[in-house]
Amino acid sequence: MNLENIDTTYWIALITEYGLKIIGAIAIWVIGSWIIKKILKATRKIMTKSNYEESLQKFLINLLSWTLKILLIITLLGTLGVPTTSFAAVIAAAGLAIGLALQGSLGNFAGGVLIMIFKPFKIGDLIEAQGEIGVVKQIEIFTTKLTGLSNKEIIIPNGALSNGNIINYTTEGTRRVDLVFGVGYDSDIKKTKEVLMNVITSHPKVIDTPAPTVNVLELADSSVNFAVRPWCNAADYWAVYFEVTENTKIALDAAGIEIPYPHQVEIQKKG
Repeated sequence: MNLENIDTTYWIALITEYGLKIIGAIAIWVIGSWIIKKILKATRKIMTKSNYEESLQKFLINLLSWTLKILLIITLLGTLGVPTTSFAAVIAAAGLAIGLALQGSLGNFAGGVLIMIFKPFKIGDLIEAQGEIGVVKQIEIFTTKLTGLSNKEIIIPNGALSNGNIINYTTEGTRRVDLVFGVGYDSDIKKTKEVLMNVITSHPKVIDTPAPTVNVLELADSSVNFAVRPWCNAADYWAVYFEVTENTKIALDAAGIEIPYPHQVEIQKKG
């Protein structure tokens, strides 16, 4: 038996077997990398056309990229003859552990994705959510930042934000200003309604459509209360609210219509 021939045959067989596997792995890597680039490019194009937020696009593209690369690496290892079952099990176990550790953060991430996809509000909208009111300043993956009415920054986790009620005051473009004014029982109702209507219709920021209304709201213990409902553009809400309130007081005083308030009666004792 020629040992030299045996060694040569062994090495040729070994090189042939593993050489083909290595060539196949290289081919899979090259083709797989090309396919991944095409998938990422197509996904980015779809997201751009769908007006996805830039931060969401980057995060989802990175997540998809790493997922596809991990799958490609597992495929390469399988081609080279490395057992991938245990490798995949380790990745799954690690993913589960990370998911449990970051449960709250993942909930906020999911909420951020939902907000960016369904867009219940956008930057610049005035919203009310989680007991806070403010203008949306920034929508991030995990949180949404608002600028409060007193110019304070409000940060709300997206998980709670997406699962709770959201009131968007900007979407419709106009808002109704709900005001209530009380006058004395001796006041003439028709005259009072005329004065109140003149106040709101003469305000330059009150719009004609929908039409403003003035109605008797209730007969309270010490006053007749009127519901005054002017409409305005959303951006003019607070200007109309404060200015109409001030102008109403001036107009009622000028018309001699009393606004009830508590009186203190001083009783003098006779000596």
